[in-house]
Amino acid sequence: MAINTRAQARPAPAEKPTARSFEMPKLSFGGGGVGDSDRKFFTEQMALLLETGTPLLQSLQALRKQLDNPKMVELIDDLIEEIGQGRQFSAALARHPAVFSTTYTNLVAASEDGGFMHEVLAQLLALDEKREQLKKTMVSALTYPVFLMVFAMAVVVFVLVVVFPKFADLFSQIADQLPASTKFLMAGSNVLQHHWIELCVGTALVVVGFKLWAATDSGLRRLDWARLNLPLLRPVYTQMYLVNALRVLSLSLGNGVGMMDSLAASKHVVNNGLFQEFIGRVEHEVETGNGVAAGFKNVNFIPPIVEQMISTGEETGNLPKVMSRLADYFEGELSSKLQTLSRLAEPVMLLVMGGVVGLIVSSLILPIFKLTRVVG
Repeated sequence: MAINTRAQARPAPAEKPTARSFEMPKLSFGGGGVGDSDRKFFTEQMALLLETGTPLLQSLQALRKQLDNPKMVELIDDLIEEIGQGRQFSAALARHPAVFSTTYTNLVAASEDGGFMHEVLAQLLALDEKREQLKKTMVSALTYPVFLMVFAMAVVVFVLVVVFPKFADLFSQIADQLPASTKFLMAGSNVLQHHWIELCVGTALVVVGFKLWAATDSGLRRLDWARLNLPLLRPVYTQMYLVNALRVLSLSLGNGVGMMDSLAASKHVVNNGLFQEFIGRVEHEVETGNGVAAGFKNVNFIPPIVEQMISTGEETGNLPKVMSRLADYFEGELSSKLQTLSRLAEPVMLLVMGGVVGLIVSSLILPIFKLTRVVG
């Protein structure tokens, strides 16, 4: 039986929150108070307590006793108060959007009537863990190349500031015979020694200016375009966005959240305006009755296999499973690509460092040879 993309698979009561209908006052204990690890602990413990048959209110009270974070205790107290007043658990969670995303609250809302909330919480925990693993993979792949780059820059600065000035007087005797590389490095040494304040201020102004530009609508759009179109960035960011969006869609649809609410939730897990516009296009195609796959057609940054498999999933009624398979596939591809880039970056950086060191050494040794001939 195919999934109906025009209506919710399991209609929720009107009082349950969705991304569009929930209008209660929103409180936030996020920021520095409640982090991802706190939410993961909350999800894991609630799934365990509910699975053992402990009522919701008692589960929250038992969990509160295990917490040390005052902000998290404050959040739990608010949940207990809301549920004590007869509100749904999902409505109480939606009061804390900085901690519990739209995906989180929508899935909990869909599970409240079905009696399988502990299963949904376990799936949300797995989703958080997969996101964290993806982030760790990216950080791990970039750490060593970045370290080599920073180390190389530190070595160059040290040589220019400490080593070259010691040879300045000697080299002045053959200033007209110095190699171009030596003259260039001596000029750089002079700038670092006598104009380092202006250099630091200029660098700071460039960084601040870039951040201010990147915060504008024009800057954000250009950066979003670069992530999805530049040759080196496109495959990494496209697959990362697809993994996050497809996982949310698969999890939401598989647990009875309506197609439109699932798409709205998947839009918020990707921080890229162009990709969000693409999700908006998919929403439009669904609203007009053309189906999800139609929204994936002729999008330059979406691999053709995505549209083909989603079309098959719609026809066979296995759209959540297909999206989950696609997310797993692209996650594996992304991990492999990052590892390959990391392995390629290491020898490239070593070659660059070797070239820089060779340039510096030759710029020091050649003038010394010339000076020896002059003295002799």
